[in-house]
Amino acid sequence: MSDDDTTPPPPLLTLRDGLPPVVETEAGLAEVSDAIAAGSGPVAIDAERASGYRYSSRAYLIQLRREGAGTFLVDPIAFESLEPLQRALDGTEWILHAATQDLPCLAEVGLRPALLFDTELAGRLLGYPRVGLATLVEQLLGSRLAKEHSAADWSTRPLPAPWLEYAALDVEVLVELRGLLGTELEKAGKGEWARQEFEYLRGFEPVPRTDAWRRTSGVHRVRGRRPLGAVRELWQTRDAIAAERDVTPGRIIPDAAIVAAATAMPTERDALLGTQGFHGRGAERYASRWVAALRRVAEMDESDLPTRTPRGNGPPLPRAWAEKDPVAARRLALARQGLTERSEELSVPVENLLTPDYLRRTLWTPPSTRDAVRLAPAVAERLAGYGARPWQIEIDAPILTDAIITAESEAAASETG
Repeated sequence: MSDDDTTPPPPLLTLRDGLPPVVETEAGLAEVSDAIAAGSGPVAIDAERASGYRYSSRAYLIQLRREGAGTFLVDPIAFESLEPLQRALDGTEWILHAATQDLPCLAEVGLRPALLFDTELAGRLLGYPRVGLATLVEQLLGSRLAKEHSAADWSTRPLPAPWLEYAALDVEVLVELRGLLGTELEKAGKGEWARQEFEYLRGFEPVPRTDAWRRTSGVHRVRGRRPLGAVRELWQTRDAIAAERDVTPGRIIPDAAIVAAATAMPTERDALLGTQGFHGRGAERYASRWVAALRRVAEMDESDLPTRTPRGNGPPLPRAWAEKDPVAARRLALARQGLTERSEELSVPVENLLTPDYLRRTLWTPPSTRDAVRLAPAVAERLAGYGARPWQIEIDAPILTDAIITAESEAAASETG
């Protein structure tokens, strides 16, 4: 092929029915609900949030499409209740892409699926190396999906027409995409796996992060328990301000400012504002609250200060296993090897074969029996208790059982040798 030969890009996807108006009245919602109820087949659904702009994760726009009904754009902020829409959706299958991103904000406005199909998760189970919506649309449907407004501030009112067109296009292709991926899943013998995964997803609720302040960018550079306590106190103060104003925390002061103040530990306003690296829109405006936080830390008893390593109820980090329990470390290594090999055979990402936390918990404190006949069902029961689905347990339990027995046998042979 010569340097002049180029493959033209796929055609840009356009709206089949034109751009629908934004629904923001009770009469309009009733019309949408009636149209959705009169349509046929699954309902494609998407939601737009204002991540990066707002503290909350609420939906600022909901997009829906159903065959025989068309595409609709609903402004949930305009309504006290979306009950008419939920009634219209009762019993329908929802098609979402990356459902865990949208299910919580949809549930917040009273919309919950009876059935679910996640096109991103379907792509993962089928072994697609890239499962973004635009990539799947291009690969399977031969169309290009514009993504230039994905990071927009969707709390803006009124919403610009180009943004609305982008939003409407996100549901334009989901019904067709679901059909193709569903067929592929059945052909690959993974249809039942997908059904179990989708059913599990219906009950998804985000898990609040424990000690979320520890994720402050640059916290690893902070030395000492009191400066670490200052990071915690400043982070929590910033989080409270952000919640009050419904603004993303980084727009109050950035993480770098928290680290700078925690390292210097100034307890006077002028000293704080003169601290190199302490900046941000809310640095001076909320100076009294930052100073109060630093003073609290300065007066805090040593026992109330955080430690570098958080106290958890789960197993230690895998890198510490070899020192704490060499046999457990060997169990983990063997299981990981077995899961990786099975992942490649099945063309399923290893993290979809088994949640890493379930793996670590099972192998750090496995069932006490080492009789293979009794151990296998005990491991299966343990995995089920953590939340693994039946298809995962069928694949994973034998691998983990073998890893437990092999590691013990190797340890015993080493002792007697």
